[in-house]
Amino acid sequence: MLPEIQEFIYKYYVYPIIYDTGYNVVNTLTWAALLVPCIIGVFVLLRYFKITIDQHFVTGVACYVLFGSSLRVLEDADIFSPPLQYIFITPIIYFVVFFITMISLAASLHAYKERYYKPFSITGLGLASVNVCVLLWHGHITNPADALLIVILATISTVSIYLTAKYTGIKFLCDRFNIAILGAQLLDASSTTVGVDILGYHGKHVVENFLIGITGTGAAMYPLKLIAFIPALYVIDTEFDEIELRDLLKLVILVLGLAPACRNTLRILFGV
Repeated sequence: MLPEIQEFIYKYYVYPIIYDTGYNVVNTLTWAALLVPCIIGVFVLLRYFKITIDQHFVTGVACYVLFGSSLRVLEDADIFSPPLQYIFITPIIYFVVFFITMISLAASLHAYKERYYKPFSITGLGLASVNVCVLLWHGHITNPADALLIVILATISTVSIYLTAKYTGIKFLCDRFNIAILGAQLLDASSTTVGVDILGYHGKHVVENFLIGITGTGAAMYPLKLIAFIPALYVIDTEFDEIELRDLLKLVILVLGLAPACRNTLRILFGV
């Protein structure tokens, strides 16, 4: 391998994982590009398993998101040492959690058929509970008021959007799945706001850092989320005729908001 290419790979891909320095423009664009084939792969797998993306499945996936987020916080708390800790840093941790989720899903389907969602969800919630117990054993709850504030801010902003949409007749924003997606994204925005503005945390995403640098506040994430995802949800609802693909795209947006939101909130709660 040419030294220039090796240096490029280490600078933009390897070092951000080894030193957990966050994202840069190059790896952000790369992971975004890889998201497309990953979505296609998940779409094929769900069809193979004959899974319908309904309330039961989404609830189960949310349990594994919490598992992955709490696993990431274990790494934040320096519970793991190199090189083991590297697999719990983005983007590798996404593949680890996905692999565990698919194994659980396949086992649940094999054992319980159409009622797979019960053991599937219980397993994910159980794994997340183990992580939280380890965090409690390793440390202690440090910022309960700040964590509660995150939930309150997210709830107020989500309910406000829902009531506004209902009053003005914007039907797609009254949809339960759509408002849950916005709620997850606003939970992420709230965790950023509290973390940056109150506790002095620093963002690791390129766009996030850019906006915070310009505005001086993590609250800049609120308009970003609304400007990005309200039109996205509208386009998905109006332009995608295939229900399975439409719901999968919505599930991806939900996960992309809920995962960092849960991680940030748990980090703040435990002060790591």
